[in-house]
Amino acid sequence: MEQKLQKYKIALDNRERKEPKRNEGKEKLRVIFLTGLTSLFLIIIILVTLPLTVLTWSGLFVYSSIVALVIFLFVLLFRYFSILVMAYLYLTKYTVESKEGYYPFISIIVPVFNEGKILRNSIESLLDIEYPNYEIIIVNDGSTDDTAKVAEEVVGYQQGRTALVKVSLINKPNGGKSKALNAGIQYSEAEFVLCMDGDSQLSSNTLKMGIRHFIDPNVGAVAGNVKVENRKRILTDLQALEYVEGLNMPRSAQGFIKMVNIIPGPIGIFRKSALRDAGYYSSDTFAEDADITLKILEKGWKINYEPNAMAFTEAPVKLHQLLKQRYRWTRGILQAIRKHKKHILNPTINFNNTLILWSMFYEALVWPAMNIFANLFFIVAAFYGMSSLVFFWWVGIMLLDMMAAIYCIAAEREEFRLVPYSIFYRLIFILLIDITKAMATVEEFLGISMTWGKLERSGSSSQTVIAKSPSVGVRNKKV
Repeated sequence: MEQKLQKYKIALDNRERKEPKRNEGKEKLRVIFLTGLTSLFLIIIILVTLPLTVLTWSGLFVYSSIVALVIFLFVLLFRYFSILVMAYLYLTKYTVESKEGYYPFISIIVPVFNEGKILRNSIESLLDIEYPNYEIIIVNDGSTDDTAKVAEEVVGYQQGRTALVKVSLINKPNGGKSKALNAGIQYSEAEFVLCMDGDSQLSSNTLKMGIRHFIDPNVGAVAGNVKVENRKRILTDLQALEYVEGLNMPRSAQGFIKMVNIIPGPIGIFRKSALRDAGYYSSDTFAEDADITLKILEKGWKINYEPNAMAFTEAPVKLHQLLKQRYRWTRGILQAIRKHKKHILNPTINFNNTLILWSMFYEALVWPAMNIFANLFFIVAAFYGMSSLVFFWWVGIMLLDMMAAIYCIAAEREEFRLVPYSIFYRLIFILLIDITKAMATVEEFLGISMTWGKLERSGSSSQTVIAKSPSVGVRNKKV
């Protein structure tokens, strides 16, 4: 039996990946069909809703505003329900489906910069992973605190949950996260690497659940499930809901078509040959995770999502820290989009990448602008006796958010107490984030310089034991 299992593993590792076949004729037809369908839809809206008052400038403004809001609402509804359906189908498949017996050697790359407060706790969580064949590579990126000293104390063979785990340390001059990850990847001799943040803690079944996707030789990477660890505050609870509803649900839907658009920094598992094809991580954007994802997709690899591969991370606890983080995220994503703009302008190169980039363009630019415009429009409308319109609009949006929150929390077996936050989640929290995105967009196009910045860690996670399992979202117990 053992010999058969070994032959099965070798056969899986040695399978050659087939290059995806492209049909440029069909790709052009799809582009023509989609643009024609969109144009037809807009023409129908104009013909059905065109009022006689459009002959005046004020009537034209009101009419164009209403048409814009109708389109906004239609896109919102389509986005919600398409994401919900695809996420449900994907989660159902990978919750029921189980593939045991495939345990290739994996290197966990931990890039750290001034993470002395929490590094030991992060390494201890990695030693608790239930997987028989892996190592840990710490890359100290020129830290100025006691990170190197803490790392040296855990170097060597450590007793893990199921086997001895080798812990290695690479000390290098400060060069940024991308260069630190590349150093660890090139040092590793494994065929698969897990890249994470130095402050993250992984669930015990992360490797076992994530690696099963690589049985398909066309899968180049797997995105994990990021969860907020430091909760029990309004701001961090709102971020916990955002991660579950605003990030993980779309990622599940993208996993259904095997085209996840951003592999999150706190947890991503890669086939090293896919990273090699993509040219490894780059330092020319502030969103190296978005950039590497687009490069892997560009090379024809598939990217899956694994909801049970969880990374617990410390979220900003102060408003200015949160807005600074989202400012950097937005500018980094815009830089990644601009870097790969040839796929936006020419869908015949790689239609899948074009689809992904347009969706990222919508999320980064169109959605925030429309959301801000809708709020301003309804503030003005309330002064002109249209308060009932404002009320029913936001009730509808609130019900959509609450429905999505209930589904996501049930699907991930999260804390139900997060659901009530959906009442003012979009009205206040998302609006604030969208204003920050708009400001970041303006500054990015103006070319205003920015620095990376670093979230100051409280180190609270080092005093918390997290019970991580696929059946429970987050449970904190003080020790």
